[in-house]
Amino acid sequence: MGVIDRLERRAGQALLGATFMKLGFDAAVHPGPRVDKAATLGLPNAELAVRGNAAAMVAGGAALTLDKLPRLAAFGLIASMIPTTLAGHAFWNLDGPERKAQETQFLKNAGLVGGLLLVLTRSG
Repeated sequence: MGVIDRLERRAGQALLGATFMKLGFDAAVHPGPRVDKAATLGLPNAELAVRGNAAAMVAGGAALTLDKLPRLAAFGLIASMIPTTLAGHAFWNLDGPERKAQETQFLKNAGLVGGLLLVLTRSG
């Protein structure tokens, strides 16, 4: 793999990691709406679950950005993203503008999972 290929890979991974760090930080600092939504799922301690997920996103994002155990970080972030996306952005249960907004968020998260899968399955 050439120098340009390595730089492109690292830049993409850093951008992906920075996205998770920002999303996780926002969830940790402003957990309110996420806690309310998690509570409707019957979680015994919704705030702890939301803050734990936020910490995992920050840690996984930092690991990706710094290229420290990137495959493990990608796996952990995928494991976190799938249930939170299905629970948090269930657009199929909604109508009108809220359906469209949640569908957009669902697809954004699906794209992030796609990027994580590229990190997880890459060679080299």
